[in-house]
Amino acid sequence: MDRFPRVVALCGSLRDDSKTRIALRAALASARAAGAETELLDLREYDLPAYDPDASEPEDAAALARAVERADAVLIGTPNYHGSYSGPLKNALDYCGRDEFGGTTVGLLEVAGGEFPTAPLDHLRSVCRTLNAWTLPTEVAIPSSRSAFEDGEVVDERIAESVATLGERAVDFAGVEDYPDLVESRRDAVAGTGDD
Repeated sequence: MDRFPRVVALCGSLRDDSKTRIALRAALASARAAGAETELLDLREYDLPAYDPDASEPEDAAALARAVERADAVLIGTPNYHGSYSGPLKNALDYCGRDEFGGTTVGLLEVAGGEFPTAPLDHLRSVCRTLNAWTLPTEVAIPSSRSAFEDGEVVDERIAESVATLGERAVDFAGVEDYPDLVESRRDAVAGTGDD
């Protein structure tokens, strides 16, 4: 990749004091520190009616799809709602497809009020697979969120480190569609260093 990678974060929470948004902002800060251009796609700022394939595409839906399509990596964050990801996020993803997500690196993050997150991450991983995206093995599940955040920041050191790592990995593995060429060039370099 001959330019700075572009990393966007899609926040699936509409709450003003969203812990999901706080965590995604921290991940984006880490991505910026690793050399990426970043943008938060805050669904509060998009007018997205319930997806209707028979209706004309809303202007904001087209803008969201363009922002996702231009990204080299997308961080998707959601609160845990009844053991899955949020309705606003589902609706936003319905406006996107393989054209926007195909070949894109995706990192997943979930925030749960209870002690047992992860189901939403499994659900989102399945959606991303269907969209031909490449999900990072690094994912962040934040349980018991009331104790992990304070004054608009992640205060749990272990979780803060995991969030930062997610942002870094999004940069490290952005542009996954270039991997075949990268792998081939590495193989050639290794083949050229063997003993005669």
